Amino acid sequence: MSSLPVDPHLYGTYLGAMAVMAFTPGPANVFAIATGMQRGKAAALWAVLGMNLATLTWFGAAALGLGALVKAFPAAFKLIAIGGALYVAWLGIKSLIKAFKPMGGIAQAVLTKSRSPIVDGFMVQIANPKAILFFTAVLPPFLVLDRPIGPQLVLLGAATIGFDVIAMSCYGLGGAAIAGLMQKPAFRRGFDIVVGVLLLSVAALIATRL
Repeated sequence: MSSLPVDPHLYGTYLGAMAVMAFTPGPANVFAIATGMQRGKAAALWAVLGMNLATLTWFGAAALGLGALVKAFPAAFKLIAIGGALYVAWLGIKSLIKAFKPMGGIAQAVLTKSRSPIVDGFMVQIANPKAILFFTAVLPPFLVLDRPIGPQLVLLGAATIGFDVIAMSCYGLGGAAIAGLMQKPAFRRGFDIVVGVLLLSVAALIATRL
C-alpha cells in the first residue's frame, strides 16, 4: 500500500468532498450560468475551460509552496481577490447598461467577439477566494508528507478538475438552454438584466469571502 501515490482512504474521502463542493453554487458555477444565458453553449464551455485553467494554475502554485506564500504575503492574495471581484462587477454593470440600449443588450453580447470567455472564466476563478481557501486550507490535510507530493497533486488535481468540469458544464449548458428565447426583444432585455444581476452576485460572493 505504501507504494501507492496517494492514501486510498484519504483519496476516497477527497473524492466525496470534491463531488459536493463542485456542485455547490458559488462564483464559478453562477458565472457559468450567466455565460451560458448571455453567450450560448459554446461560450459557456470555453468559460469552463478558462476557469479550470485557473484551477490548474492554482495546483501548480500549490506544488511550488503556495500555502507558505499565502501565510507570508496574505495582503497580496487579498488584492488578487479584490481585483477579481471588481472585474466581475464591471462585467455585470456592462450587461445592465446593454439591457437598456435600444438594440437590446443580449443580442449584441452573443454576437460580440471582443471579449474571450476563456479569459473571463480564468479571471473569475483565479481571483476566487474559495479557490485560495481550498488550496491553503482544504487541500493540505489530504497530502501525505511521507509520499511524493507531485504524484499526489496530479491525482488530486485530476479529481478536482474532473468534478468541476462536469458541474460547471451542467450549470453553463443549463443557462444556455433558455437562451433560445432571446429572439424576443423584451425577453432579451429582461435576461440582460438577469445576467447583470448574476454577475454582480458573483462579485458579491467573492467580496464577502475575503
